[in-house]
Amino acid sequence: MIDIVNYLPKHAIAFKELNEAWINQYFEMEESDRKMLDDPQGYILDKGGAIIIAEMDGATVGTCALIKMKDKTYELAKMAVSPEVQGKKIGWKIGIATIEKAKELGADTIYLETNSVLKPAINLYRRLGFKDTDGYCSPYARCNVQMELKL
Repeated sequence: MIDIVNYLPKHAIAFKELNEAWINQYFEMEESDRKMLDDPQGYILDKGGAIIIAEMDGATVGTCALIKMKDKTYELAKMAVSPEVQGKKIGWKIGIATIEKAKELGADTIYLETNSVLKPAINLYRRLGFKDTDGYCSPYARCNVQMELKL
């Protein structure tokens, strides 16, 4: 059974470890990653964002953050699912919950950045309704795909 819950301080270590794992597998940690993962409370939550957590049998197995950008635009960031449970639709469940949370926060646009090597993630984002876009300024060297969802 997968439970989708709001982030609590007890999730901080898992939020960091799950995201460091995929970033280090495909890329290198960047300064923006470190700031967000070292202080999710200050970097995300205190600025009006949110973090969604997927739990299975009490363990944190997935994460996704919403970072308030400007006005009614939020960035979907740091979506991660533990490799041990990938293929169980956890990313889909987190994605749907994150979109619902964005609506609750008053968002009219969700924006994300990714990389073309992350094909399963891009496919998931497209199934969730995201469309390719460009023109956003990215703090990440690895970003070569930008997508957005109009709510």
